[in-house]
Amino acid sequence: MSVSRCQGVSFHWRSQWNFCCGLCRRCHMEVAKYLWNNFLGGQSDSRPLGDAVLDGIDVYIEAGTTLYWDYLAKVLSEYSTDQEKVYLSASPQCPYPDAWMGSAIATGLFDYVWVQFYNNPLCQYVTDANNLIIYWDSFWTSIEAEKVFFGVPAATDAVYSGGYIAPEVLISKVLPSINSSSMYGGVMLWYRYWDTITGYSDAIKSSV
Repeated sequence: MSVSRCQGVSFHWRSQWNFCCGLCRRCHMEVAKYLWNNFLGGQSDSRPLGDAVLDGIDVYIEAGTTLYWDYLAKVLSEYSTDQEKVYLSASPQCPYPDAWMGSAIATGLFDYVWVQFYNNPLCQYVTDANNLIIYWDSFWTSIEAEKVFFGVPAATDAVYSGGYIAPEVLISKVLPSINSSSMYGGVMLWYRYWDTITGYSDAIKSSV
C-alpha cells in the first residue's frame, strides 16, 4: 500500500481504490475526479466495473468527517452536461438535519434523497407512525430535491435498532399519510438480500 500526501492529508491507495481519509477540499475534488474517471463518464485504465458506465453516485455517510460533502456534491454536479447528466442521490438518516450530510443536502444538488426511517427511534415507526409522519411532513418534504423516498427495512433482521414496518401496516397506516406530497418518490428498501427472502417489495409494489 502506498500513501501520498495532500496538504497533510493522507490518500490511501489499496487495490487501485482511492480512499480519502482527510479533511480538505482538494481531497474531495480528487475523490470526485476518481469517481468520474472510474465509474461515470470519464476514462481510466482501472475501471472496477469494466465497460459499465454509471449515470450517478449515491452518497451514504454515517461516520468520519462531516466536512466538505457539500463540496464533493458540487464538484460531481459540475460533470453534468446538457447531453450527459450526473445524477446525485443521498441516503441520510431520518433525524433532521442529517448529522453527517446535512450541509450537502442543503445545497439542493441532489436529485433523489432516500431517507432511512429506521435505526432511529426518534423518527421511525415504533407503535404508531406519528413521529415518522412529523419528520416527513415538517422536514424531509421541504428540502430542495427532485424526489424524496421513504426508506424502510425489508426485514426485522435487516436493521439493528428497529424501524421495521410490516407490509400491511405500511400500506394502511403509513403510505396514505405520506404519498400525497409532491415530493414523494416512492419507497426505498434496505436491502435487496432481505427483500429476496421476505418478498417485501412484491407485497407493497401495487400500493407504492
